[in-house]
Amino acid sequence: MTTDTDALLRRVEVLRARIARLCGALLRISASLDLDTVLREVVDGARALTGARRGVITMVDELGRAQRFLSSGIPPDEHRQLANWADGQRLFEHLRDLPRPLRVADLPGYVRSLGLSAPVLPGKTLQGTPIRHRGVHLGSLFLTEKEGGREFTSEDEEMLVLFASQAGAAIGNARAYRDERRARANMEALVETSPVGVVVFDAGSGDALSVNREAARIVEGLRMPDQSLEQLLEVITCRRADGREVALADFTLALRLSTAETLRTEEIVLSVPDGRSVKTLVNATPIHAPEGGVESVVVTMQDLAPFEELERMRAEFLAIVSHELRTPLTSIKGSAATVLAASPGFAPAEMLQFLRIIDTQADHMSGLIGDLLDAGRIATGTLSVAPEPSEAVALVDRARNTFLSGGGRHTVLVDLPSDLPRVMVDRQRCVQVLNNLFSNAARHAPESSPIRVTAERDGVYVAISVSDRGGGIPPEQLAHLFQKYAGAGAGERGLGAGLGLAICKGLVEAHGGRIWATSGGEGRGARFTFTVPVADEAGGDPVAPASARGRAVARRQGREPARILVVDDDPQALLHVRDALTEAGYAALVTGDHHDLDRVIRAEKPHLVLLDLMLSGTDGIQLMEHVPELADLPVIFISAYGRDETIARALEAGAADYIVKPFSPTELTARIRSALRRHTQLEPFVLGELAIDYERRRVTLADRPVALTATEYEVLRVLSANAGRVSTHRSLLRQAWGRAEGHGDPKLVHAVVKRLRRKLGEDAARAAYILNERGVGYRMPAPREE
Repeated sequence: MTTDTDALLRRVEVLRARIARLCGALLRISASLDLDTVLREVVDGARALTGARRGVITMVDELGRAQRFLSSGIPPDEHRQLANWADGQRLFEHLRDLPRPLRVADLPGYVRSLGLSAPVLPGKTLQGTPIRHRGVHLGSLFLTEKEGGREFTSEDEEMLVLFASQAGAAIGNARAYRDERRARANMEALVETSPVGVVVFDAGSGDALSVNREAARIVEGLRMPDQSLEQLLEVITCRRADGREVALADFTLALRLSTAETLRTEEIVLSVPDGRSVKTLVNATPIHAPEGGVESVVVTMQDLAPFEELERMRAEFLAIVSHELRTPLTSIKGSAATVLAASPGFAPAEMLQFLRIIDTQADHMSGLIGDLLDAGRIATGTLSVAPEPSEAVALVDRARNTFLSGGGRHTVLVDLPSDLPRVMVDRQRCVQVLNNLFSNAARHAPESSPIRVTAERDGVYVAISVSDRGGGIPPEQLAHLFQKYAGAGAGERGLGAGLGLAICKGLVEAHGGRIWATSGGEGRGARFTFTVPVADEAGGDPVAPASARGRAVARRQGREPARILVVDDDPQALLHVRDALTEAGYAALVTGDHHDLDRVIRAEKPHLVLLDLMLSGTDGIQLMEHVPELADLPVIFISAYGRDETIARALEAGAADYIVKPFSPTELTARIRSALRRHTQLEPFVLGELAIDYERRRVTLADRPVALTATEYEVLRVLSANAGRVSTHRSLLRQAWGRAEGHGDPKLVHAVVKRLRRKLGEDAARAAYILNERGVGYRMPAPREE
């Protein structure tokens, strides 16, 4: 009896110790809301509870795909081998789908029975269990190699299942916390960078709880030197639309709205005692506390000064339009009246002169109306061009003749290189751009100074410049020159001053080019430069057919049309872009789901990606950062957001181009052709004595051929194409070997790079061409780094 009691007491002590260890492990995983810390504690705690030497936890996303991979007790080199194991994904999918815990005494044999290669993870035994939270599969926990070489027991399995059930709750809470913090950070960033001013007031005290960047900018002009924002709020007076004036310090908007009054688009003038003021458009919404009272008030405000300036410019522009149209009408009416009232003895020569006036003024009026129509087409995205291979010299000469025959009094000096390639442009529209730039230069430069035209090749473009020696342009005006109405009322009266440069911008962008202005400042002249694409000198772009006929020709010649992947969650936009691409001869692949973008790219192998900036649950810039396959392709963003800051962020993220909606099919296809040309350009790469002729796949060192295998050449091609930037082991495996993300052994890259260095006459210690970035990958210096 005593023996049984002692055994039972020992059993109770063992159970008590196990429960104590389990409680301790549960406390540790619940002590933090940081997801990485929780995962680390989970895998470490599971090892401690079961006596396992090694542990692995894999997390999955909402689609069941592996998202995180964390190990414990495994050396870094073995961890990398496990991560790069060719059959790792297949084993993960098998274990992920198991409905219950798994205990295996012979892990290598079990893996072989599944038809997989031998696992790279040391250990013969395995204990695994799924991790779930509220019925959702979060991931799996695997343990191997129990201490002392023993097998895992049913008690170990029971303990692990109990631990995993609580771990699921801890991981779920950490994920929710992370998602909430991420959503809060995104919302705060959105509010802070919003183009609308946002101020949150405390409903009880009237104090400003938060003020975003735009709101601070709006009231910045009311501040005195060394005056804080809080001090400014104490002296601001608000004049409402009905004339009532309220001192913000005594009766703030927040206090007035504490009775839940809501303002909608009311004009309110904010002023300070010295008379300075700013007119704003205000919306205010009370935020109710759970118990029903108002706890805060969110006020949004827009500075009306830019809108008033735009309205002033629009009104002045309309006045100019009326004046410009009335002038030729007056001449036409006067000449027609003179001819109609002429006496029988009216000389034919005099009548012919009046008829010429009517004809000339009618042409002038037609040109003015044409400018107005072009401006409307540009604004609605319906402007179209018909590009064809053209000689830049002939276009400039034609524009100069048109300018001079139309009354231009300035000398036009043309200085174009003889080897300038042909350009792909709509000839009439290109001449129109040049004429507008000539007229703009003539308006601002004295007649005695010439207008100069130069050009040069710029990659896959030709850059054409028109320079004058006029009054110059202040730096702060350069960014606004190409806006509609920007020139109207700036001291030069005329419809062309308000629309000419805006039309130039629309026409150049419809060709897939850019236009900009530079100036040394007032009194130092100005230079306007625009780019147009180079015409394919081989007679046809192998990856960018210009029409359905071009696609048919490409197929007859054994070439497939370029595949363009379009990612947009707007069905109407997908339909519009797909039709435009199909009409232009491209093979359009469309999807509204960005979650499988990496898989789609690997399966479809597109030549270019059109990516919407704003997608459900994410944005295109985040996708550029998290989908490695996008780094290997030219990506063009399409978006309704045309702010300079947004465009700059997209281009800094690696985008090849950025198109603002609405856009015409002509502009879309022109930009695609340009991006594809830049991505596939075959200009030789030269770095010191090393030269790579991509077109002939020929590598020379000091003019001597270097014999390379296909893989060696591909690695060298990828490194040189990214010269100046680091190519990671994974990107080299993906681009040179075609391995999917996460597959392939970095040792393959090391071995090929070692052979390449030997053939290029260098080694790791004295590398001039292939530089090592320890633990990351390799890079080649850009030619300018020599």
